[in-house]
Amino acid sequence: MNKKILVLSSSPRRGGNSDLLCDQFARGAQEAGHHAEKIFVKDKKINYCTGCGTCINGKKACPQKDDMAELLEKMIAADVIVMATPVYFYTMCAQMKTLIDRTCSRYTEINNKDFYFIVAAADDSTQAMKRTLEGFRGFTSCLNGAKEKGIIYGVGAWNIGDITESQAMKQAYEMGKNG
Repeated sequence: MNKKILVLSSSPRRGGNSDLLCDQFARGAQEAGHHAEKIFVKDKKINYCTGCGTCINGKKACPQKDDMAELLEKMIAADVIVMATPVYFYTMCAQMKTLIDRTCSRYTEINNKDFYFIVAAADDSTQAMKRTLEGFRGFTSCLNGAKEKGIIYGVGAWNIGDITESQAMKQAYEMGKNG
């Protein structure tokens, strides 16, 4: 069965290490016959959640007029969601956290999805990525039927392109093929 895969690359650097891993995942998915769409989050206008409470008080739509409504539609429609972040101070980057916070108005509709997590960091220890993964898991634990399918550790990558010499590139491609 062909799957609809949404790859959310939250790197603030196009071609950054986590972004390169997203490309590999998407390439593997497409070569396996899946539909994969990568969104470079930096290209989207996503405001911070203001805590206005509109979405809690029975209204589905967030009153903010930005690109988040479009992203939510794509998340709801996807079979598989890949969430990728560079690791800054042992946690996800601000772009990814802002996106997660803004799902509040419709997170109950992001049901029965498979999730893959991509983390890229200068530290070469997968253990050091624990906080970042717990942040992702905190989000997915609020979603009905979310299944964690895989983690790609792009560790030991400080400079742009360092990741290209790592096993993580092959791993991302293979996980993409398996969708």
